[in-house]
Amino acid sequence: MKPIDFWFSVGSTYSYLTVMRLTAVAEEAGIPFDWRPFSVRAIMREMDNIPFATKPIKAGYMWRDIERRAAKYGIEAALPAPYPLEQFDLANRVAVLGRREGWCRDYVVATYRRWFQLGKPAGSEPNLSESLAEIGQNPEQVIEAASSEEIETAYQAATEEARALGVFGAPTFAVGGELFWGDDRLDDAIAWHRTGRVA
Repeated sequence: MKPIDFWFSVGSTYSYLTVMRLTAVAEEAGIPFDWRPFSVRAIMREMDNIPFATKPIKAGYMWRDIERRAAKYGIEAALPAPYPLEQFDLANRVAVLGRREGWCRDYVVATYRRWFQLGKPAGSEPNLSESLAEIGQNPEQVIEAASSEEIETAYQAATEEARALGVFGAPTFAVGGELFWGDDRLDDAIAWHRTGRVA
């Protein structure tokens, strides 16, 4: 069975809601998901899309909205979380390396949990080393590899692939040529994967 592509950036606030429940949703639906890290920040800048951090009214709504939705899903959240991330690109290059080596999902779940539940920004210390150690990775080796030109090239290639598909935000679910943007479109993506239409 072909997977649903889950395009995400560590640094996307609404992606927290998907990250923390996707494993269970995938098991229940019987559908695999391919976790695809990319730089949503690069694409947003190209579109002159200014993030929530500079819009206090919109940011206040965002945090309250995430809080409500997290409660709906039974997900813990201590909000507002530190935002935006200072080490956005490093956090995502680690995810790119993790996808290559098979531990992307575990890392992303661990780093989001520390970010949104403990207030430790993803991509920075101590979150980065603690999350990597939790999943059995050597933090020093991973950070060195994630900082290499090879992984930077792979990160840029992933971002270009997302751009070519028409992805403009995170989280986005891609089913064939169909895109579903936002955590609240996850059920629609699953329905499309099954039937070719939104139920």
